[in-house]
Amino acid sequence: MTHIDLNGLCIGNDQALTLIAGPCQLESADHAQMIAGQLQQACRAAGAGLIFKGSFDKANRTSLGGQRGLGLDAGLKVLQSVKDTLNLPVLTDVHLPEQCATVAEVADVLQIPAFLCRQTDLLIAAGETGAVINVKKGQFLAPWDMPNVISKIESTGNSRIMLTERGTSFGYNTLVADMRSLPQMAATGYPVVMDATHSVQQPGGRGGSSGGQREFAPVMARAAVSLGVACVFIETHEDPDSAPSDGPNMIPLAQMPALIDTLMAFDRLAKANPITL
Repeated sequence: MTHIDLNGLCIGNDQALTLIAGPCQLESADHAQMIAGQLQQACRAAGAGLIFKGSFDKANRTSLGGQRGLGLDAGLKVLQSVKDTLNLPVLTDVHLPEQCATVAEVADVLQIPAFLCRQTDLLIAAGETGAVINVKKGQFLAPWDMPNVISKIESTGNSRIMLTERGTSFGYNTLVADMRSLPQMAATGYPVVMDATHSVQQPGGRGGSSGGQREFAPVMARAAVSLGVACVFIETHEDPDSAPSDGPNMIPLAQMPALIDTLMAFDRLAKANPITL
């Protein structure tokens, strides 16, 4: 079973739960530090690890008019400010091979978006940085397809890999989360992540933007953690309805401490009674 050491934080399917959390889209240094600080306090109190996430560019918005974000240079400065201020590892998405080396100078974890999870050049460029690579399983892939993705990254000599479930296409504008995928992907030996908020997204469900059912995100998180996973991925915002991206499926920041407490209780039970295939 693979364990990933991330600045002293040990990530693995048999280790204490790590939360990957933050806003969908980076807005400013002050905003990122505010959210990261509150999450850090809640995770410390509950005994959870924390990786702060935030995107500098939302390259796959539903419509041309969707807000893209701060951009590469400004976004990396915001992420660096979180690292400098709070000493937290940070995660962000990459969309192009030429972004990877620059982003890895700041980000501890490079995330491969679900729509790009089979892009060979992107996977190889990300792997070559030596950073931790978190691959979101495409909405169009089965969990048993992920070894092909893994082999592309491993070809660079990088085995610091995490695999994320974020739902599977289920008709139009709808996703379904098959919890069987979590132990199936864990059978690869790599840490598995459950994306609780994107799995309740309704892609393109509002015509010009995506909808979501945020009330079910805690349900997805609790179900996944009860199986025993390395991490749970949650996007959060102090006012989701005013967030520039993915507000309908984000969990309000004020609700996060109680949810983290609950998830850690499920995590302790799951890790004491592991499920293996």
